[in-house]
Amino acid sequence: MSQKADYADETEIDDSLDQLPDDETVEEAVQNLEANGFEVVVVDSAEEALDTLKSHIPDGASVMNGHSTTLEEIGFDEYLTEGDHEWEALPNEIWSIDDDAERQAARREAQTADHFLGSVNAIAKTGELVAADRSGSRIGAYPFAAANVTIVSGVNKIVENLDAALDRLESVAYPLENERAKEAYGVESAIAKQLIFRQELEEGRTTVVLIRDQFGY
Repeated sequence: MSQKADYADETEIDDSLDQLPDDETVEEAVQNLEANGFEVVVVDSAEEALDTLKSHIPDGASVMNGHSTTLEEIGFDEYLTEGDHEWEALPNEIWSIDDDAERQAARREAQTADHFLGSVNAIAKTGELVAADRSGSRIGAYPFAAANVTIVSGVNKIVENLDAALDRLESVAYPLENERAKEAYGVESAIAKQLIFRQELEEGRTTVVLIRDQFGY
């Protein structure tokens, strides 16, 4: 399990793009996200966020997660793979496959899960979500593949506009993810595949859970 604190002290980031916004800013972001078609739930703690996810996903659903420090920090990854629930936990199936090609195929198929959960690297107050991957295994599900998408984020990722969100990706999220990737995988990360999620046109498909605290990067 990784946490932001594991890398933050050793990594140079733009702290001005990783601050807790005031209530007015959060409310404006919520209004603009909703206007762009996203469902939004605002909670005060990791515990509330985890409870929200538990109640949001119905029994019997297939569930997949993209790598997210935020999901790790709130305890969702552990709950998905080891918790007492009635979901089909796709990570357990995927990582039990020994053959590399078969496992990669299963990872691709998991992009079409009933519920796919992850995070983003920045949220523009104007209502856009910005995320990037080295491989695309997280953001591939967001635009279309998964039936339902849930994005979980600390409000520290809310910035003024889309330009600032792209700056945050480069100057906050990438340096921290690069340090994590080097430790976890022995390779550097890269902003190889990038998504700007401007609107959700399918009603109820994508939910953004905002936590009023510092989570993830």
